[in-house]
Amino acid sequence: TLVNKVVPHLVQAICDKESCFSSIKPQSAGSYYERVKISEPNEFDIMLVMPVTRIQLDESDDTGAYYYVSFKRNPKEKGWLKFLEEDGKLSAFKMLQALREIIKQEVKNIKGMEVTVARKKAGSPAITLQIKKPPLEISVDIILTLEAQQSWPPSTQAGLKIEQWLGTKKRRDFRFKSIYLVAKQNKREKVLRGNTWRLSFSHIEKDMIKNHGNSKTCCESNGPKCCRKGCLKLLKFLLEQLKRKYPKELEKFCSYHVKTAFLHSCVMWPNDTDWHLGNLDHSFQQCLGLFVDCLHKSQLTHFFIPQYNLLSQEDKARHHFLSRKICYELNNGFPVFHE
Repeated sequence: TLVNKVVPHLVQAICDKESCFSSIKPQSAGSYYERVKISEPNEFDIMLVMPVTRIQLDESDDTGAYYYVSFKRNPKEKGWLKFLEEDGKLSAFKMLQALREIIKQEVKNIKGMEVTVARKKAGSPAITLQIKKPPLEISVDIILTLEAQQSWPPSTQAGLKIEQWLGTKKRRDFRFKSIYLVAKQNKREKVLRGNTWRLSFSHIEKDMIKNHGNSKTCCESNGPKCCRKGCLKLLKFLLEQLKRKYPKELEKFCSYHVKTAFLHSCVMWPNDTDWHLGNLDHSFQQCLGLFVDCLHKSQLTHFFIPQYNLLSQEDKARHHFLSRKICYELNNGFPVFHE
């Protein structure tokens, strides 16, 4: 309720104050909205989606995930010009800065609760709001997102291997959806200018997690129930608890790592019969086994961009640390769940 008061208020102010942002629409993302959050709902992700037309994408490295964005023709809306670099690239940094300023001014006008903007986290694409209304403390990540209705980049061609799981038609439908790009700095950029954008598939992931069955009736009111969502909840909760216990060692891991491993598990075991509701324990351990295997090899392939490894080879020690902790939990009945 609090979040639903704050977000429309901010969106209205953003649309009024900056002509480029006038077509922004909020879109929910993240575990709360995918119905896979276990602990109390105190963190929310809201994407502010901006439609853009006729953009050109140029890869900024060999991951196939990060791009420079430029307009193929000068945009009709002249307000865009102040966000362009000399070489015509659209600066994520400048746009985020403008958005942050509007939000910082506007939160002062929100009544009935205390809303502040958290300090900028290096490399994070989010503007984080802190909402306090005792006893509640909530954080909301606002993520600036471009939406372009054009074909997905070549790096995604061999990704999204869901033919056996959700079907060839579903894959084709997904690939006809818009592409999303979030303002995210690429640390591997030669000169760190902060004008890179990263592909985002959260809208597709949300759809896959909601409509996750191999058969159309899976988990519908009168259909058979499966444990896929239960597995994802437990995977996220396990990582959350371990991160709480070892914040320094595990700071580079995020829920997206386990979500990706989970999606690969859904492809590996595509049938609903592999995920019987009564087999939650077995399925969860199977998913964990797959994730631990990825940690051992320091290789977790991005679900949509197969050339992109989400586990950097320089962090092998961290991967082995996490895999040891998970194996300990597995062999001892998950003591961390009871702490």
